[in-house]
Amino acid sequence: VQLQASGGGLVQAGGSLRLSCATSGRTFSRYAMGWFRQAPGKEREFVAAISWNGASTTYYTDSVKGRFTISRDNAKNTVYLQMNSLKPEDTAVYYCAASTTSGRAIAEGGRDSINYWGKGTLVTVSS
Repeated sequence: VQLQASGGGLVQAGGSLRLSCATSGRTFSRYAMGWFRQAPGKEREFVAAISWNGASTTYYTDSVKGRFTISRDNAKNTVYLQMNSLKPEDTAVYYCAASTTSGRAIAEGGRDSINYWGKGTLVTVSS
């Protein structure tokens, strides 16, 4: 599975961005998908995850709840991260990821649950 993230850029605080992650392969619908981020000098951290089942259950880290929304379009083999009310502390390289486990496993297991990583896309939020 190959993952390609896009949509990063420079935005002012309070603004919005939508990240996309296009995937290859015919089994996208069977992967749980997640977004992680890594700020300068910090560890890569979990941001959001979505399950592969029909319910598309979602999970978020506390700092983005109510501001970020993860979604997936299985017909387009793409997962999205809609980011609203952005803050300077959201500045990071954002990575999409795929897991054969579950959305909950991504949320609870973090990086250890990931089978495939995409290259990151930089999000910079200015104050």
